[in-house]
Amino acid sequence: MTACAPAHATDSAHASHDHEPHGPPSGKSHRFRNFRISGADLSASIAVFLIALPLSLGIALATGAPLQAGLVAAAVGGLVAGRLGGSPLQVSGPAAGLTVVTADLIQRYGWRTTCAITVLAGCAQLGLGCLRVARSALAVSPAIVHGMLAGIGVAIAVAQLHIVLGGTPQSSVPDNLRALPAQLADLHPAALSISLLTLAILLVWPRIPGRPGRVLRVVPAPLVAVAVATACASVAGLSLAKVDLPSWRSHALAGLPEGPVLGLVAAVLTVTLVCGVQSLLGAVAVDKLTSRRAAGQSRVGRSDLDRELLGQGAANVVSGALGGLPVAGVAVRSVANVRAGAVSRNSTMLHGVWVVVAALLLVPVLELIPLAALAALVMAVGIQMVSLNHIRTITRHREIPVYAITTLGVVFLGVLEGVALGVAVAVAVALHRLARTRITHAHEDDVHHVRVRGQLTFLAVPRLSRALHLVPQGTATIVELDGSFMDHAAYEALQCWQDAHTAQGGSVEVTGRAGTRIAEPASTSHSCCRPWTAWRNHHCDRPAETPRGERPSGHQLARGISAFQRNTAPHVRGELARLAREGQRPSQLFLTCADSRLVTSMITSSGPGDLFVVRNVGNLVPLPGAESGDDSVAAAIEYAVDVLKVRSITVCGHSGCGAMQALLNTPPGGTQTPLRRWLRHGMPSLERMAAYDADKAWARLAGRAPADAVEQLCLTNVVQQLEHLRGHEAVARRMADGALELHGMYFHVGEAQAYLLTEAQEEVFDQVTPAPEDEPPAQVKV
Repeated sequence: MTACAPAHATDSAHASHDHEPHGPPSGKSHRFRNFRISGADLSASIAVFLIALPLSLGIALATGAPLQAGLVAAAVGGLVAGRLGGSPLQVSGPAAGLTVVTADLIQRYGWRTTCAITVLAGCAQLGLGCLRVARSALAVSPAIVHGMLAGIGVAIAVAQLHIVLGGTPQSSVPDNLRALPAQLADLHPAALSISLLTLAILLVWPRIPGRPGRVLRVVPAPLVAVAVATACASVAGLSLAKVDLPSWRSHALAGLPEGPVLGLVAAVLTVTLVCGVQSLLGAVAVDKLTSRRAAGQSRVGRSDLDRELLGQGAANVVSGALGGLPVAGVAVRSVANVRAGAVSRNSTMLHGVWVVVAALLLVPVLELIPLAALAALVMAVGIQMVSLNHIRTITRHREIPVYAITTLGVVFLGVLEGVALGVAVAVAVALHRLARTRITHAHEDDVHHVRVRGQLTFLAVPRLSRALHLVPQGTATIVELDGSFMDHAAYEALQCWQDAHTAQGGSVEVTGRAGTRIAEPASTSHSCCRPWTAWRNHHCDRPAETPRGERPSGHQLARGISAFQRNTAPHVRGELARLAREGQRPSQLFLTCADSRLVTSMITSSGPGDLFVVRNVGNLVPLPGAESGDDSVAAAIEYAVDVLKVRSITVCGHSGCGAMQALLNTPPGGTQTPLRRWLRHGMPSLERMAAYDADKAWARLAGRAPADAVEQLCLTNVVQQLEHLRGHEAVARRMADGALELHGMYFHVGEAQAYLLTEAQEEVFDQVTPAPEDEPPAQVKV
């Protein structure tokens, strides 16, 4: 690929030289092509601008900076970071995460020195970008990052609450909390009413139901809230403090930094840390959003994080020098940019142009906005920074102490101090988990059990040796390792003891979690299958056929249930108890065939609570209103979409499907049995396959044609059932809102190979290949 590009460019240059010797160089027209604005970028830039304008003013108000500083940062973030950054669709500007830091700097050093600190922080980001350390910054525990943002959000909300109530915020969260009772006793009715109106619109606007809601939500909620509050304040003639934008001629630029050196260094480090981490995490989040786009939408390459750090550094240098707030990637604007359909960095840059135009031409309009409305807007942003979803995730990973300490540290001590505390607690928790290993020995039913709970490192080797030496020579032993890590020292100690014990006539079985063997596959002579063992050599002992007239000697299913209670239940009881308490919250509906060979949990690597599974003969989705006499599939779809709020639905067909064979082989007419009546829902698939001709390619697997007519019908049936799904009102509504995706899948049983429908228009199923855990195979929305 790289060798061909220069050759092609050379050929083009020669052609241009031969045929147009007096024309301009071809590279010039290529540069101009880069600046063409698509319709998608234009509309996305307007949507982002309408969100950025009120938020930029509100954040400047919250920091105590000149209000023009918010507009300067928004414009520079769009033009400079948008052009130079490594994340094309991330939108940068004054971020709520920097509000507390900037407010503290302004109060401590003054505005001109704060601008100088912003410039120095930008230089630091440029240096880090040159050192290519961006990926290393993402190694910070998510609990620390989310705790930092939550602490900043709490500080913002508490400070802006004073302005909402008609007062003035204090310099710190403790001071604001102490002054709150007096502020509640001295309310300003006009400011409170405008603030409550703004908050009500922010809450209600995204939740307007039905088609009117989808139409109205084209206009961003922040713009509507501020516009309505401004109009109401003007009509009612309320006496309120409003936006005051002095002449640009008096706008203050950066000055030489003044203050103690250590304090200035700490300030630069804090701004660099918060700006850098927030921007890098935002770039990763934007990558995830763009990767979920439908097949028909334009794809954008993954972010270059080192380049993004360089772009953010350059933006901070320019913003600080021009008297603007610190700049970072902003989640709200970036999400709006992606969802509005932006296809290149032109949308981000163009939004910066609109901010410049507004700052120069819309000053009389902006000065009508009440400060109470902006304060309510910023307070809502601060509240949203305390994410319940993040708290639930952190709780599941048992990192709530790290999150809580970081949040409290940021609230009561400051951002840098809170993050330092969070890092210290995270390291302490990691060391505690690494060192806390519980090793026990027990003698049960003539078998010695050595159980290891936790990580097995060199720190636990002495305790492991003591427990192993309690096992008598020549006995049967099971060593249960219930941990995810074993270092070399522990492995050597265990292996040496195992070799010695086996040489003296004993037996050793080393098992992992839930009793699965590590050394050997499960024995084929065992009377029951252990459900969590490896699938290699997985056989169930089937009893010989019972002679006619005699009752069977045992119940195979009962034996399997008994094995579950003995081997598996102790290991999954805690997780199932949690699911019983919290209820089911699956993210996917998986609709597949009732074939006994199709084990959904195995082929999707899913566990309890992950999938809402619906199985029927032929993985069929009856059309709404079809005469089937059975609404169970439609009821399951409605429940999954409207009640469980699943985010995706997968229809999975499989090779050798008996239902598809019956559709092909059953002649028309005849007795209408329940099976025949049900299979009528597969007739559209049969008709679709018969309708294929030279102008329409058949549904197929990438790289090979279907093996036979049955496989062809199985593939066609998946595509057809996806069309049926779109006919269900609940599915169509959620897809229109962008909250639901449909996927097609085919599983070849004999090959143990999964295929995904990745080219919906051409009906091509691509083979799924093994991939690293952090890089899952791409799925394409249908």
